[in-house]
Amino acid sequence: MSIPNLTLNNGVEMPAIGLGVFQTPPDETRAAVEAALSTGYRHIDTAAAYGNEREVGEAIAKSGVDRAEVFVETKIWISDFGYDQTLHGFEKSAGKLGIDRIDLLILHQALPSEFDKTLDAYRALETLLADGKVRAIGVSNFMVDHLTGLLEKATVVPAVNQIEVHPYFAQREVQEFGARHDVLSQAWSPIGGITFYRDGEHTSTLRDPVIGGIAAAHGRSPAQVMLRWHLQQGRSVIPKSTKPERIAENFDVFDFELTAEQLAAIDALDTGKRGGPEPADITLESFGRPIPEA
Repeated sequence: MSIPNLTLNNGVEMPAIGLGVFQTPPDETRAAVEAALSTGYRHIDTAAAYGNEREVGEAIAKSGVDRAEVFVETKIWISDFGYDQTLHGFEKSAGKLGIDRIDLLILHQALPSEFDKTLDAYRALETLLADGKVRAIGVSNFMVDHLTGLLEKATVVPAVNQIEVHPYFAQREVQEFGARHDVLSQAWSPIGGITFYRDGEHTSTLRDPVIGGIAAAHGRSPAQVMLRWHLQQGRSVIPKSTKPERIAENFDVFDFELTAEQLAAIDALDTGKRGGPEPADITLESFGRPIPEA
């Protein structure tokens, strides 16, 4: 199957759908990545803070898929923010992944209480990009004020902002700001996983009657409908699963189309309630933890 690509603001092409490995234990990560690559995925999203970059790299190396065909994305954790620290964070991630160049390297969070460190970290990403050690750079969980502060200082506009987006939490203001500045929105928890694996106010998106009705109309699963919603609206998606059948199901979303009315019905489900941590609350004291050496 041919996978549609999204073109980033520097001309680099990235597969529209990838496998996420957030909270995937290291011993399950190899099998999940192997299953994804066997299915046809060519984009894997990990992070230094996930503790499974090494296993992602091992699975890619063992897969038999040419390294040049696999788009590898990872993230620098806040504990490695600062210019020199972030340059070293790249070395740690690249070493664990077993690769010389990372396709997309992003900052995992803004650090609002020490935004100068965030700016220094991003300046390091710009250096890595200029040196050819990464193909594209970006951010994650940046809100409009974080993006505004970054764009005032940056020389390279982030290619991607990876944020929580699912039918119950669309963050349209952040998406629209990104679109105005040619920053692609990439959805983490795109099928609302955070609504059913973490306690909170949400009910599960998988049991939503609107999504279920649209799924029944197309003979598809609720997860497939949600992924299709993202793709038709131009977002990158990185659904997470460790089950081969779910990994395959999440990839089988390119041969049906939601109507404008169906897209609008899903849009209308937005509650405005975040499932993940509040970006303004991220501090080194609360969230900092050392990232091991390669």
